[in-house]
Amino acid sequence: MTGSRVGVGRALAGVAVAAVVAVVAVATLTGCSLRIEEASCGGGEYPVLAVNSGGSDCVPDGEEPAQGWARYPEGKVPEKVGDEWDTYWSTHTLDEKGEIVELPEVR
Repeated sequence: MTGSRVGVGRALAGVAVAAVVAVVAVATLTGCSLRIEEASCGGGEYPVLAVNSGGSDCVPDGEEPAQGWARYPEGKVPEKVGDEWDTYWSTHTLDEKGEIVELPEVR
């Protein structure tokens, strides 16, 4: 009966390989990408942005941002690199009054 077990194992391995090939083919044909999203900050941290300047950093939960840094406005916090708010804040910042302003173009 050892021979039949080997045959079943090979058949199951073939099915697994076929399933993986099918998933990759569907993703490729539909334009779907299997991308990994990177969080803006690690666990136990929250993102902050530079006041009157471009730039961001992460601050440990429970700590206030250092001078010259501010929390993002509520509802406008980037969560993943490249998400809507991460992209928005690449061209905007906060001024010293907490108002949203556009960053000057870099030439």
